[in-house]
Amino acid sequence: MEWRTDALAPNPYRDGRHPDRQPCAARAIAEIQDRPLIQLSPTFVAWKGYDEEVAAPLRLLPGADAYRARFARWLTENGTSTTDVDAFSGPPGRALAMIPRAMQPHADQVDTGTVTFVGPCFEIGAGAQVWTRPADAEKVLLISLGSAYTRQPEFYRQCLRAYGDLPGWHVVLQIGKHTDPAELGAIPPNVEVHSWVPQRAILAVADAFVTHAGMGGSAEGLLAGVPMIAVPQAAEQFINADRLVELGVARRIDTGAATAAALRTALTELTTDPEVARRSALLRAEALAEGGTRRAADLIEEAVPAAGFHMEQPLSEALHTP
Repeated sequence: MEWRTDALAPNPYRDGRHPDRQPCAARAIAEIQDRPLIQLSPTFVAWKGYDEEVAAPLRLLPGADAYRARFARWLTENGTSTTDVDAFSGPPGRALAMIPRAMQPHADQVDTGTVTFVGPCFEIGAGAQVWTRPADAEKVLLISLGSAYTRQPEFYRQCLRAYGDLPGWHVVLQIGKHTDPAELGAIPPNVEVHSWVPQRAILAVADAFVTHAGMGGSAEGLLAGVPMIAVPQAAEQFINADRLVELGVARRIDTGAATAAALRTALTELTTDPEVARRSALLRAEALAEGGTRRAADLIEEAVPAAGFHMEQPLSEALHTP
């Protein structure tokens, strides 16, 4: 596959304002080469008042002045048209938020003239994930703490006590690369344990999800329309967990409180509550309507000719090229 890069789409700055220099490379190149720029954001985007609430306190942190001075020198040395640090690391002229709008703090204060919520964007076509639900599984539960915070053998043991031999349930437990399966003890016959699983494919046919509430997992859970037990581990996961609870599709259980009894009770309550099912279905429909990968590709394509550039191969074709 060969196609010109006429529009540069960088990954966003994690806090929306103060990036490391590496994620800034695409924006810098776009300015140097006078190309259209679209920011792709896999997490929160800035809202009205963000600068005062979040960014301003960051400027007061130890070392912030030295960092900003180095950043300014980097911009000047590379010949960007924008050399003011705040302007360069501030909101872009165009952005695609690759999260469900439902997960965005202060969503009603986001500038929709600049930001479009397209929802989670995944590989489509021949490379999409595949998982087959066992024929004898009445219900499927996926348990995953993502990829980074998986050194939690005691939590996994509590999950086995909670859901092992639970009538009608088939359990898929992902433990990551930091936990030895031998640490878990005996594995009940209704549980399969893996270091990695095709999460989206499993969620597509699952009935519930125990997650660390990372933005990726939270978004995938909403997109699949499954109720969630949120067990946050770090960073923004605590905010995400609380938001899922506010949306009416989850229970939050912190790691220290994640006993077998608490985990089992949460699963029973979530999967037998018709209001949770209704809210899950509604949020799934909203997330699907945001368009995902295809809409994001369409919006990027639209930005290219509008800026006077030409793409030799449409992104819609590139998406299906092996």
